Amino acid sequence: MRILVVEDDSVLADALVHNLRHAGYAVDCLADGAAAAHALITQEYDLVILDIGLPKLDGFEVLTRLRRAEAHTPVIILTARDAVQDRIRGLDLGADDYLAKPFEMPELEARVRAVIRRMQGASGPELAVGPLTLDRIGRRILLNGMPLDLSARELAVLEVLMGRAGRVVHKEQLMQRLYEWDKVVGTNAIEVYMHRVRRKLTGAPVTIRTIRGLGYMLEAVDAA
Repeated sequence: MRILVVEDDSVLADALVHNLRHAGYAVDCLADGAAAAHALITQEYDLVILDIGLPKLDGFEVLTRLRRAEAHTPVIILTARDAVQDRIRGLDLGADDYLAKPFEMPELEARVRAVIRRMQGASGPELAVGPLTLDRIGRRILLNGMPLDLSARELAVLEVLMGRAGRVVHKEQLMQRLYEWDKVVGTNAIEVYMHRVRRKLTGAPVTIRTIRGLGYMLEAVDAA
């Protein structure tokens, strides 16, 4: 999952990026609204964490432009604790949730998980595909109830595939969701991670199909 953090307080921004990356997300960070508005029309994100008080363009304008472009990217706005009208306005403009400053990082991470669940149409903290279960809270994947030994990138690959089980995931989509924009990678890196994940699923009734010229598709295999 790839997240864009837009926050001009460098101390808070660093803390957000550190904690979210530690939780296994790919994270980009910007400090002004104009740069954020540009990034959101040129890059694809699973979630935006958006401060309201930004230089160049405020968070409301960034959110307005995003929704005007009919983009459905989930947005969590950050507001001052006493700015009730800001929270109301942000929600009316299309924000999916808000968090009042100051806040605890575990609460932010819980709200991120909740928004991503809603985006994926899931009501609970787990996502199952055949014998595979994604535990969003514990940030782990289980096979027949037993945790798989996965690196952060391998977990991220499976998370993306499980969230789109039965549908083709293009290599470019995987690259966008696994790497920040300052990381230079090629499609061969995706192939390496895919090989490793497949090896760890050996013998399981799930398969990752290569759709030549397009990408990959995760499917549960009918034991019958």
